Amino acid sequence: MNRWWKLVSDNSKQNKFVPYVPASKSLPELTITAIILGIILAVVFGAANAYLGLRIGLTVSASIPAAVISMAILRGLFRRNSILENNIVQTMTTAGEAIGAGAVFTLPALFLWHIDVSQGLILFIVLTGGFLGVFMMVPLRDLLIVKEHEILPYPEGTACAEVLKSGEEGGANAKLIGIGLLVGAIVKALGDGFKLFKTEVETGITGFKNAVIGLDALPSLLGVGYIIGPRVAGEMLGGGLLAWVVLIPAISFFGADATTAIFPASDPISKLDAWGIWDGYIRYIGAGAVAVGGLITLVKTLPTLFGSALATFRGVQANRGTALTNAPRTEKDIPKLYVIIGILAIILIIAFAPVTQVGIIGAISIAIFGFLFVSVASRIVGIVGSSSSPVSGMTIATLLIVTLLYKATGFTGKEGMVAALIVAAIICTALAVAGDVSQDLKTGHIVGGTPWKQQVAMMIGVVASAAVIGSILILMDNAYHMGSADLPAPKAALMKILAEGVLGGDLPWNLIFIGAAIAITLEFFGLNSLVVAVGIYLPVHVSTPIMIGGFVRYFIDRFSKNDEVRKERGDRGTLFASGLIAGESLVGVIIAILIYAGVPVPDVAKSPSDLLPFILFLILAAALWYVSYKRKNSNV
Repeated sequence: MNRWWKLVSDNSKQNKFVPYVPASKSLPELTITAIILGIILAVVFGAANAYLGLRIGLTVSASIPAAVISMAILRGLFRRNSILENNIVQTMTTAGEAIGAGAVFTLPALFLWHIDVSQGLILFIVLTGGFLGVFMMVPLRDLLIVKEHEILPYPEGTACAEVLKSGEEGGANAKLIGIGLLVGAIVKALGDGFKLFKTEVETGITGFKNAVIGLDALPSLLGVGYIIGPRVAGEMLGGGLLAWVVLIPAISFFGADATTAIFPASDPISKLDAWGIWDGYIRYIGAGAVAVGGLITLVKTLPTLFGSALATFRGVQANRGTALTNAPRTEKDIPKLYVIIGILAIILIIAFAPVTQVGIIGAISIAIFGFLFVSVASRIVGIVGSSSSPVSGMTIATLLIVTLLYKATGFTGKEGMVAALIVAAIICTALAVAGDVSQDLKTGHIVGGTPWKQQVAMMIGVVASAAVIGSILILMDNAYHMGSADLPAPKAALMKILAEGVLGGDLPWNLIFIGAAIAITLEFFGLNSLVVAVGIYLPVHVSTPIMIGGFVRYFIDRFSKNDEVRKERGDRGTLFASGLIAGESLVGVIIAILIYAGVPVPDVAKSPSDLLPFILFLILAAALWYVSYKRKNSNV
């Protein structure tokens, strides 16, 4: 650790980094135009990520698509050429992405408890969590982003900076996103809106009772598979096959003669089909696997966690007293006094606000775990990227500790479970926002943005997306019902199970322990237990199309003759895939609004054929391959 710290110290003494736009130069940055566009994109991508998180328990980064769209609009339509304005837009957009992730990974548990969830409660949770994420990251920027610029790569932030610097390609790249968005929207509207064809394909295996293979023919899942790549997609599908081709048939076989129901199912196994077994047993096995997989991910990062905490503490101590009143534009943060007042005010409001009733214990837990985990998350995303940050593990750890504290003080029952879930939701939102703002500040450091303006922009994005996320969750619940096969909300369902288990709920612990044992076994096989566990929990119908998207990415990479070609093709496909996700997600929200408003929406597909949606999905996969493979310079 001392050697590592010496490297940090020595590095800070080297020649100072010069950003793309130097501190001596000022360009339009936090403008009204950038704020309006940023708010719109924050809401759009926040809604898209909320939809995606509810369906598959995963979210995708919005920074690069937002940067591309911003450049196309600001440069193409408004003839504005400030790279710093574009940086503000993508900063605000990632706030929407982070708020969506923090909300859907925890808050749907409230709906699963059949609580009358108000928009005011959701707004309070995501606002407090979002502001804490921004405020707690501010004191760490100089250490993590500036002094360790050459040590912490912040992969998404660096990649976004490169996109902004090569802004002359913004129009062509934005066209890819636009086409993908249109295609995704049309397929979703025709399939799930007008019900012209089925969007779920399913077939059994002859002679193998209750063994099922299925596919949700949805553009967003194809896009997710392409973005996360074949390895992660393969691990998800592996979990799905384990559940639907191994565990479900095994349970069906051993319970073939059962005449009485076995808890938690309400009917005998002999009378259950594959979906009944999945709902009654597999989801609990999957929940146990996801819980332990998240904790394993956290444990594996403990060396980094402790090293990060120690290095951050030392860095803060070293920076004590270094005022920046006369600092260059590129080194000015929100004043530390405002940050301290903001954090204290939020903690006090959480402690005494009647809307949450988390009490002093909950507020103190948020203060302690918030600062600890924000410090760790902000450094870890700099090493492994936001997509690999153990946010789930840290949220699970927070939930378990807080529920134990509540139980020790006699705060149990549904009130205790709800209060513990709210604490975990605030922490989860703070971690998601802190991780994304770290990436954004890295982008700003490279291109020459003004830190305090980015921090303010992030808070504006938090407010904008927080204002609509409650409505989105309520609409989605009314239209599709949280916890259903259409909207499983896997991460939130896990939070619900854990809170119930600690605070006295009646749970099938044997099934949860089986899932835990599976997760531990997977680690010995060298697999990512959390990813496989999510595949176990979700219907295999979700993992199959994701794997097809992963296959498309594999073949693009496999048949690209060098790294330059591979990167260009991969980036083109990622933009098109992002459009597919956004288009489908937005139409999904629109359909939910129509259902909530009482507009008649068909219940049954007009064509019962399984072949038609399967062929359409393959055509969509071929289009993704073509868009990725095609290059401007055909001779390369």
